[in-house]
Amino acid sequence: MSVADAEADLSDDEYAGLQLVRESGGIHQSDFWKELDVSSRKGSRIAEKLSELDLIEREDAVYDGHNTYYLEPTAADLDFSLLMAGDLLSPFIGEEEIDPNGDAFTQWLMNLAYEEY
Repeated sequence: MSVADAEADLSDDEYAGLQLVRESGGIHQSDFWKELDVSSRKGSRIAEKLSELDLIEREDAVYDGHNTYYLEPTAADLDFSLLMAGDLLSPFIGEEEIDPNGDAFTQWLMNLAYEEY
C-alpha cells in the first residue's frame, strides 16, 4: 500500500495525528494525545495505527521520568527536494566548511537560479 493510499483510509483524528507528527518533526506520545485533545487510550491507538501503516516511527522513550514513546515522521515523509538544485545535492550536506566562493556552491546556486526561471 502506498503512502497516499494509507493516508486516504485514515480517520479525521488519525490524519490530524499524522499532521501533528509531521509538523512537529517528532513528539512524545504523552504530549501527542494532549495536543490532539483525545484520551491517552485513543492517542495510543492512533499512534499504533500510524506506526503499523509505516507513516510514523514509534520508539520507546523516557520522558519526564515516565516510559512513553517518541513519534517521528518516517524518512519517506521527508521532502528532500529543497536540498536539490537540478540534479545537484546541496554542498552544505556532508561538508564541514563551505567556501562561498567555491565551485561547488556556485554551481549549485546557479542550478537553483535556473530552476526558478
